Amino acid sequence: MAIGKRFKSASEGIDREKLYGLTEAVAMVKERALAKFDETIEISMNLGVDPRHADQMVRGVINLPNGTGRTVRVAVFAKDDKAEEAKAAGADIVGAEDLMADVQAGKINFDRCIATPDMMALVGRLGKVLGPRNLMPNPRTGTVTMDVAAAVKAAKGGSVEFRVEKAGIIQAGVGKASFGADALEENIRALTDAVMKAKPTGAKGTFVERVAISSTMGPGIKVDPASLTE
Repeated sequence: MAIGKRFKSASEGIDREKLYGLTEAVAMVKERALAKFDETIEISMNLGVDPRHADQMVRGVINLPNGTGRTVRVAVFAKDDKAEEAKAAGADIVGAEDLMADVQAGKINFDRCIATPDMMALVGRLGKVLGPRNLMPNPRTGTVTMDVAAAVKAAKGGSVEFRVEKAGIIQAGVGKASFGADALEENIRALTDAVMKAKPTGAKGTFVERVAISSTMGPGIKVDPASLTE
């Protein structure tokens, strides 16, 4: 009941039919992030695509200019020198067959997964486990690479991987409520730009149809898509 009252109170003053400019929307989200922890600021983008078609898939990775504000646990599938390189770069979990066994047993204690190309025959057997969690390494997002040190540092330093879901929606964290408004706006514009650049050839009509931002515990606020690229 307390959560319901808090949410209702936070929703006061929001016009559900209005599209707010990005600056105003960010200010409204920040002032409504009243939880006792540092809430994540999240963006939801409805795209005019049908990801069931291969030529309408939208995915990519972006290094947010101001980071994400969250601690990211990184797992790396690598052996020998590359395994040592990953550890030196700050990877939380490094392994090969042993790491595969852990994943198969349900021990998925990481937020990002990186692999060297020679490990993909092994990692490919985990597709049914890692795929639904959006953790499957992919060359297009820089998570299948020989430069594991750079990939680990990027994941730790604020890179965000985005991928359109079945309903044509992209959701991503773009910072914390403790971030300054300018930093949040900069992160949101960077993510929007990356999504726009990832527009597939099969997309027709309006690409970015609806956008909303919210904090972890707060209400969503609709954003005018045009204000994201001003």
